[in-house]
Amino acid sequence: MEILLLYFLFLNIFVFILAGYDKYLARKNKRRIPENTLFLLEAIGGTIGLLLAMLLFRHKTSKPSFIVKFFGIFLIQIVLVYLKLTDKI
Repeated sequence: MEILLLYFLFLNIFVFILAGYDKYLARKNKRRIPENTLFLLEAIGGTIGLLLAMLLFRHKTSKPSFIVKFFGIFLIQIVLVYLKLTDKI
């Protein structure tokens, strides 16, 4: 259990930093981190880090397609956690 918590902690810190770096790259008009990379990291547990980065850096918050995909992944995670907690999977 402790390893799992460390995994989520480090992953969310990494995603937060990566999203902040992507915002920096956007401001400098440089090559960006692909959205699919951010979505993959969110899907494997980096949701909180990405959400905090979006709110703090105001990154991707004005892009509706990103918001929809972000919350779609978040909703799937909520459903999976619910099903696991109720012993349905």
